[in-house]
Amino acid sequence: MDLSTDLPPLNVGLIGYGIAGAVFHAPLISTTPGLRLAAVVTSDPARREQAARSHPQAALLPDADALWAAAPELGLDLVVVASPNRTHIPLATAALEAGLPVVVDKPLAATSAEAEKLAALAAERGLLLSVFQNRRWDGDFRTVRQLIASGRLGRVNRFESRFERWRPELSGAWRELGDPAEAGGLLFDLGSHLVDQALQLFGPATRVYAELDARRTGAATDDDSFVALTHADGTRSHLWMSATAGDLGPRFRVLGSQGAYVTHGLDGQEDALRRGRTPADPDWGVFPRERWGSLRAGDTVEPVATLPGTYQDYYAGLVEALHGRGPVPVAAGDAVEALRVLEAAQRSARDGTAVTL
Repeated sequence: MDLSTDLPPLNVGLIGYGIAGAVFHAPLISTTPGLRLAAVVTSDPARREQAARSHPQAALLPDADALWAAAPELGLDLVVVASPNRTHIPLATAALEAGLPVVVDKPLAATSAEAEKLAALAAERGLLLSVFQNRRWDGDFRTVRQLIASGRLGRVNRFESRFERWRPELSGAWRELGDPAEAGGLLFDLGSHLVDQALQLFGPATRVYAELDARRTGAATDDDSFVALTHADGTRSHLWMSATAGDLGPRFRVLGSQGAYVTHGLDGQEDALRRGRTPADPDWGVFPRERWGSLRAGDTVEPVATLPGTYQDYYAGLVEALHGRGPVPVAAGDAVEALRVLEAAQRSARDGTAVTL
């Protein structure tokens, strides 16, 4: 993406410095041309020390109120909300009311009604509101998208997508809490990505069926779940998310009239970020040949080079949008639509029936 160099960088205030803030947002913001990490908000002493070491140019603030107060002095142009799910709506609302564009980590809200109200406020104020759906820029998903667009699979009949892990013990994290306001559990965590990807590929869902199970001892939220979507175009998406899978299935299995595409293993960008690498490093997002997927038609198997993962494109697109040179990379309306599907999945699992949208 060709960014102008004649404009000063946009100043970003990051709220939250846990996994989302420290591993994803801060490194991506810091390595995106046209952005400057101006402030980090965290009340945790250890995280403040970590932020000071990794981003010495950023002001360290104890809470969101301090960020709003310092916004004029910092010249803030954007706020990124990377705090626990239950805080997304109040913090994003406060940012918009302070006249600041907002990025919110997924899921945008615990309910579609809350998300819709927030989107309406952003529209009323004429401010950007976007959701960090970084998995749209996974290399394997980009490859699936390209293969479908090229017609090499023919008409896609069934799309299978999995985020499976082997974590048989609870970790005690807030995402495992049972309060609905936390928007915890795998449906809202990993399912937010899987549903978003399916809707991006095949359009609106008209029917939702789900099985949401809490398998681990003491689990208060779903940790082994399945969601089936029927899209308006007739495609069926089968989505699995699990923390209790001792054997991992294919990441993608896309069955079309001309053949299938199959790939295993997760995109490596998250692991790379956790190891301290960034998109500024050589060979960022590149899949080694041994991890390529394949096109299959009976006994015919053809390796397919996996496109590089490009999480940096989300924030690069955001720079363009904030300067009025391009669309918002992930629109708030997309998040509202995905949340409606997640809510339908909850109803389906509760009632044991498919839900028509």
